[in-house]
Formats: sequence, C-alpha cells, structure tokens
Amino acid sequence: MLDISHLTLTTRLGGVKVDLLRDVSLKLERGKVLGLVGESGAGKSMIGRVIAGHVPAGFEVSAGRVVFDGTDLSTLDAAARRRLLGRRIAFVPQEPLTALNPVLTIAQTFEEHLAHLDVPARERQRLMLAQLASVHLPDPAELAARFPHQLSGGQCQRVLIAMAFVANPTLIVADEPTTALDVVSQATVLQLLAEQRRIHQTAMLLITHDLRLAAHVCDEIAVLYAGEQIECGPAREVLGRSRHHYTWALDHATPDVHGPQRRLPVLSGQMPGVAALGAIAGCRFEGRCPQRQAACGERPPALLEQTPGHWVRCIAPRQPAHDQVAAAQAGDEDWKTPAGDAAAPPLVELQNATLRYTARRGLLGRRKVHNVAVNQVSLKVRPGEFIGIVGESGSGKSSIARLIVGAERLTSGRLLIEGQERSDQRTLRLTREHVQMIFQDPHSALNPRRSVFRLLTQAYESDRLADRLKQHPRDVRASQLQSDVGLPQDALARFPSQLSGGQKQRVNIGRALCVMPKLVVADEIVSGLDVSVQAQVLNLLIELGRRHGIALVLISHDLSVVRYLCSRVMVMQSGNVIEEGDPETVFTHPRHPYTRRLLASVPPADPSAVWPPRSLQ
Repeated sequence: MLDISHLTLTTRLGGVKVDLLRDVSLKLERGKVLGLVGESGAGKSMIGRVIAGHVPAGFEVSAGRVVFDGTDLSTLDAAARRRLLGRRIAFVPQEPLTALNPVLTIAQTFEEHLAHLDVPARERQRLMLAQLASVHLPDPAELAARFPHQLSGGQCQRVLIAMAFVANPTLIVADEPTTALDVVSQATVLQLLAEQRRIHQTAMLLITHDLRLAAHVCDEIAVLYAGEQIECGPAREVLGRSRHHYTWALDHATPDVHGPQRRLPVLSGQMPGVAALGAIAGCRFEGRCPQRQAACGERPPALLEQTPGHWVRCIAPRQPAHDQVAAAQAGDEDWKTPAGDAAAPPLVELQNATLRYTARRGLLGRRKVHNVAVNQVSLKVRPGEFIGIVGESGSGKSSIARLIVGAERLTSGRLLIEGQERSDQRTLRLTREHVQMIFQDPHSALNPRRSVFRLLTQAYESDRLADRLKQHPRDVRASQLQSDVGLPQDALARFPSQLSGGQKQRVNIGRALCVMPKLVVADEIVSGLDVSVQAQVLNLLIELGRRHGIALVLISHDLSVVRYLCSRVMVMQSGNVIEEGDPETVFTHPRHPYTRRLLASVPPADPSAVWPPRSLQ
C-alpha cells in the first residue's frame, strides 16, 4: 500500500552535496502499523514530509520513489496532492495545541476541515458530533463550542484523531502523537488510534522516539540514525533481540519502572548535523559506536538480513546473547539515589497547603466558580533529598512547584522555608537565594540573544544576589558551572541556537546552580528529550546531588524517571496526595487504584507483554 524504495533526499551546503536521507526503503501493508524510531535529527519527520510533499526549500528527492496505492507521489501536481491529503492520507501532528487554531472553536475548525472534504453543509454538524463521540469525548456538542485552550492536551489530541479519521483514510501518518501527554493520556490516545484503525482498516506510520512504545503498538519497526535506516524488522524482534548497537543503546537508556536498579548507560557524543554528514564517508554511527572498527569509516555498510525479516546496517552486529549478559551486568550494579539527611530539619515544609483559583462565569461574570488545584497537602523536603511528584495533567503537581518557589500564594495552610513563614521578608530573600527552578522547555526558557556565559551567570546581574556571589568572580563561576554540567569547552561563547536540546537543558540546570541553591524544583525537565539525552541529564542530576548536597523536587508524569532519580514519591490526583512512600514500595505494591492505573499506563520493557491494557479505556 505504501512502498518507499531507495529514497534519498539531498541538499547542497557550500557546493557540497549532502544526503539528509540516504537509501531508505520501507513497506507498509493495508491495516498494519509501521514505526519509525530514532532521536531528533534521525530523519523520521522528514519522511512524513516527503509523503505529504512538504519538503523544505533547498532539498530535493534525488533518488528513489514513494509509491502510495500504485501512485508515485513525486509525479503528482499540487492540485492532485491536495485532493489526496486529508482524504486518503491523513496526519495526526505532535503538538495538539499548536495544530488547532486558537481563535476558532472546535466546531469551527471541524467545519473548515469538512468543507475541505466537500461534505455537504447540512451533514457537517451530524458527522462532527458522531466523530467526536467515536473517540470517547464526553458531551460532544458542549465540547465543540469550546476553544482549544479550554481543553486538556489529551482532549485536543482526540479531536485531531477524530478529524483524521473522518474521511476514512487509507493511511494515517502520526508524528509523535503522544510526546506531550501524560502516561494515562498517552495510553488512551494509542488505544483510540488502534480502535479507529481497526474500524476503518487504515494503515498507520507511527513516528516516535520511544522504542518500547513502538514495540507494543507496531507490527514492524524501522530504526533511523542520521537519515539512514540502520535496523528494521518485526517489532518484538527489534526490541527483544536488537542487533544494532544504536538500537540496543536506545532501549537501555530508558529507566525501568520495575526490575533491578542500574545506572543508565549513556551514548557519547551526539547525532551529526546536516553540515557534518557530507564529511562522513563510512558508517554515520561510527563516531558514537563503542564497537567501531577501522573498516567502519571507509564506506557505508550495507543493510543485510540477519534472520528472516530482520535487517541490520552494521559490519559487526550485536549478538542477542551478548545483549542479555550486558543487561544482567547493568542490572547488578549498585545504583542508589540521594536519600538526604533524615535527621536534619526540613528546607521546605508545606502544612495543609491549599491553593484555590476563583473564576467568574455566566452573564456579566456574576457566578463564581472555585477550582481547587492543591487540597490540604503536607510535604517536607530535607537537605539532599530527591522527591518525585507524579500524576496526570491537572493533578496539581506544577501547582506545588509554584507554591514552593513563591509564584503562587497559599489560599490556606502554611509554607515554611528553613523554619520561617514564607510571607516573612527574610524568608522571601531565603527563597530567592536557596530555592531555584528548572523549567520544562529549555528552548523557551533561554533568551536566544544571550550567550551561554551570560545565561549561566545571569544571577550576577541581580542586586539582591550581588553580595552572595561577589566572592566568586563571574568568569571563574562560569567555568565551574560549565564543568559541573558537562558542557563542551567552547560552549560559553555560543548562543542557544548553536546548542543541542540536551546542551540547552544543561545550561538551564547550570543557571539554577549558579547561586549554589539548597533546593532545586524541576518541572518535567526531561519530558521532551531523546532517551539518550534524558539519560545524560538524569545521571548529571544525581552526580550534582551527591557532590553538592542539593535537594530536588521533581515534577513528572514519567514514573520510570521518578523511580530512577528519587528516594521518595508522592502520587497526586485532583489536587490530593493519594499515595506516598519510597518508589520501590509504591511502584511494586501500589495500594490506591489510581496508582495502579498510572503504572499500567507505562509501556513495559518486555515486548511480549500486553499493552496498553483495555482497563484504561
């Protein structure tokens, strides 16, 4: 149904020909799911853009064909392609809130889409409500009258799924459809995609950086690296018996919710950019491969069939027996997270903390509506302790973070900083000096016009912190921070646009450490990172905690990350703490049904396990 044969996408840099995609061949049958897996920059989304005909300016398909249902897509004119897209080929994008027009209601957006599909005006309302109901959205008529910002991320993603399937397409291209969602919403959205696919007998191309998720959802997997297809085959075979060193590294860089604790292995270096690809004569993974040989740099390796249907591009592929030995050795390693000083007085203490928002509804805003974000929560954070707070979107996790750093005021209860009331002026200064926050998105958190040197040492520009920092010259402190967070030697002169995603997050962390805080509050700091970069950041946080005795409050929806990083976990639902304890106990023997639901939503490491469970529907 979809046949991509020897696809090569080329550009020119300084007169030099560079293949962004090189010799990619994929086949997808009707009703099946093919997963494209790899880190950012691997070329996954670019394949989707080639299918859609949205190749960036300066790039061209220099070799190969993309055939859909017998039609070579490269031969279609613009009008024919527009007739195809949205009807027989539909797309589910990565960011649901940015994909929906913020000034249009859901009904207006759906109306525009149905008009594009030439659905008669009298049929559009009925068809829209039927589609919204088919993806299990409550009260479709009321929801259709809302704007995107009035819906959760999971609800927006369901709207996009309903729009994608309304024309009964032959192919769905889903580009990271669950990356921005919490674990329960992720599992629910994937169930909906599977359900709709079965109803319509639609094939799906799933683009994701999560190898384990792909192994449970897809029939076949193709792993991409730097524009090349380096391993492909049956999904469970590729995850359970991976033969390429990169595929194995992707899997083992992901922490486990269950099983023995182990230090996450980290891939050295980073994926080569477009400019670097032109200078690579041999294997594009050679610079990061722990088993590279002299021959690897001489010429590109061929894609060879190792077992029936399982293909690998490597001159010395891994053996599954070696994988099992390496995994066992990694699991035996004594890996402990910072537990802090249990006898020390708490740095921060919340006592029956409540945060309530008040909004006005109805005619002229006469009716008040109260929304409780945090309800009677008590929390103590001791020096050097790593605490994780988990739950779905809207559970109150980030509200706790904003209370601790002083971005929100308590409606009732008490907040103590080193034993002092938060409202006290001395405590306000203590908060600024000793409590720092690391934000979720490093791209928007860093000023693009500032160098890394100025970003890392931004605290020196604050009059309130001048006395505290004057004993350390600014350039000396910048070098210390650069070393602490593992940035390259030449990074201080760079700007954010010249850094990778992982390097930006390291700058974000270094900036928070500049004032030598006692407590760091981190809000979803690894949720948008590739798994190899995530492993680097998690290991870095543990090293910094051990070296400097810093306490950490981690806000996350990823239970595997919390288990790896934290010595205590709080599970929140609708503003309430419903379970608390050490991660081993809570995750191994959960008592609350909601905690069990969260754990069931995490893709298991075993590819033969049934996931996602039907109980989440």
